[in-house]
Amino acid sequence: MNALRNKVQLIGNLGQTPEIISFENGKKLAKISIATNESYKTPEGEKVDQVTWHNAVAWNGQAEIIEKYVVKGQEIAIEGKLVTRTYETKEGDKRVKTEVQINDILLLGRKEEEKK
Repeated sequence: MNALRNKVQLIGNLGQTPEIISFENGKKLAKISIATNESYKTPEGEKVDQVTWHNAVAWNGQAEIIEKYVVKGQEIAIEGKLVTRTYETKEGDKRVKTEVQINDILLLGRKEEEKK
């Protein structure tokens, strides 16, 4: 059962161009936002589409894959774990952010320029 702890799998589309940060020590960080879509019917039979946005981060090798091959709008599958971090804004306010730390990525959709 240990393998089932804190595991997240998502399939969705990138909402924006990945943000890539390169550090002086050679490490890379990719920040992405993924939209997942679900639909359901109301008791009246009306179809409702629901979009949920997920923030995700990838380090080093996974970040390099994202930097080279992933573009806005592309469909991807990610697997990772939820991480929560606390930080302070410039104004001194404390914030808490939960995001998916990517361990594995699978490119499902083609790049937008390849579709044309």
